[in-house]
Amino acid sequence: MPPRVKFTKEEIVEAALRVTREGGIDSLTARSLAAELGASTRPMFTYFETVDELKHEVHEAAKGIYKTYIERGLAEPVPFLGVGQNTIRFAREEPELFRLLFLQKPDGADGGAAEALAFSQDLVRDSIMGIYKMDAYEADCYYRNLWLIAFSFCAMIAAGECPYTDEQMSAMFTEVSLAVCKAYKDIPGLPRGDYDRDAIFRELTK
Repeated sequence: MPPRVKFTKEEIVEAALRVTREGGIDSLTARSLAAELGASTRPMFTYFETVDELKHEVHEAAKGIYKTYIERGLAEPVPFLGVGQNTIRFAREEPELFRLLFLQKPDGADGGAAEALAFSQDLVRDSIMGIYKMDAYEADCYYRNLWLIAFSFCAMIAAGECPYTDEQMSAMFTEVSLAVCKAYKDIPGLPRGDYDRDAIFRELTK
């Protein structure tokens, strides 16, 4: 009779998540996982043929954790602002998982920054259209611009190099939000590139 498996697959993935949160995805090896479990390397190979397979599973688990942050943001009074704030919170509270999802995902894994943008964009589009009286295309462009700023903050936070306080980041969000909204109202066709750029710059630099 074969020996009883001591750990479930879910327990293996949870242990691998703990290793990743502590030292990043590159620190996840059969040996580091065994040390986390207090066991030999055998339990991992009960469910995964290679460490790379386990890393893909950890990547999927990290996506699930990130999704809970997005859902929390969507429940805020202003959903698109809540999504941005909770994305930043995710980078601050889960820096190694942020790196895993957006800066160093495993080879062949789906997802990444572009997919995260598209995913959240679909969820907040209606609220932006309603609040700012934009059409769908304008709302997508507006959210893209703010999301890219949020992503920049997140990358600095995850790298431990963000010099800005929450208040300063919020002020910059507001500044850009107001500027983009006013520009869209004052310069018809701006989001689609259907405007006279040279004429606008000449007017601004008089």
